[in-house]
Amino acid sequence: MSMVSTESKIKVLFDTDIGSDIDDAVALAYLLAQPRCDLVGITTVSGQPIVRAKLASALCKAAGVDVPIVPGIEHRLDGPTRQPNVQQAEVLPNWSHDAEFSDQGAVDFMAETVRNSPGEVVLLAVGPMTNIAKLFIEHPDVPALLKSLQLMCGRFTDRQHRAPNAEWNSHCDPAAAGVVYSTPLSNENQLHTSLGLDVTYDVVMDSSEVREYFKQPLLQPVLEMSEVWFNEREQLKFHDPLAAVTLFDETICGYEQGTATVIRRDGRDDGTMEWVADKSGPHRVGVTVDAARFFNSYFSVFS
Repeated sequence: MSMVSTESKIKVLFDTDIGSDIDDAVALAYLLAQPRCDLVGITTVSGQPIVRAKLASALCKAAGVDVPIVPGIEHRLDGPTRQPNVQQAEVLPNWSHDAEFSDQGAVDFMAETVRNSPGEVVLLAVGPMTNIAKLFIEHPDVPALLKSLQLMCGRFTDRQHRAPNAEWNSHCDPAAAGVVYSTPLSNENQLHTSLGLDVTYDVVMDSSEVREYFKQPLLQPVLEMSEVWFNEREQLKFHDPLAAVTLFDETICGYEQGTATVIRRDGRDDGTMEWVADKSGPHRVGVTVDAARFFNSYFSVFS
């Protein structure tokens, strides 16, 4: 394999609720294996953030990669967490992992990391937007210092009729999602991109396919975590991995420009997105996906 020049690498700061849905671990494994990814930090969010940090540590150790991992905020901005459980934690006894982490708060760590490399860091957030909202509120200089913002969040069109109205990350902290989508980035060269259920529902494997394809050493802890996931369902939707892989090959998706607004509603629809297409809008969302190209790109980094 040829060496990748440092100029072609992308600094990625990964914010994740790893441990509930399996797709976070699938995304992190990809980032750890992708030679063009300079993973500058991992922060965790939602219920039991320290346990989630332990799972992230298990994957990093399996990859032999030393990455700063900082537990983040447990509860949503305006109430208790809507995601208290970390189901995949049952695999932790089987994998080496750190049990203690920095006392520095995740929000301050994120701000420091971005300020140390202005204009170079992509903030990739694939969980509830709590850490990101707090970052933007407490450190208002940071959004202008990002290279780009890449989110797995939302459902923006009626394309996927089977998908829930309020995507899970948005629903788990609608107030935080509202902050993130209403905070402007500084210039037209910065991208505020969301990969939502409109496209991620089309990137899916059933349990037998996962067992067939997840054979590389780095994917072994992920496969074990997926067995916990498959106790209750038979499919793995690659929500978060699509957001990760398109950082390195954005041609996998087709996009639409516009404005996304987070709508507060009662019950499970809290966090629904209202989308207005507009070529001058501040947001870019995925509207089509080439699933075959995605899978080729995802698994190519493990060969």
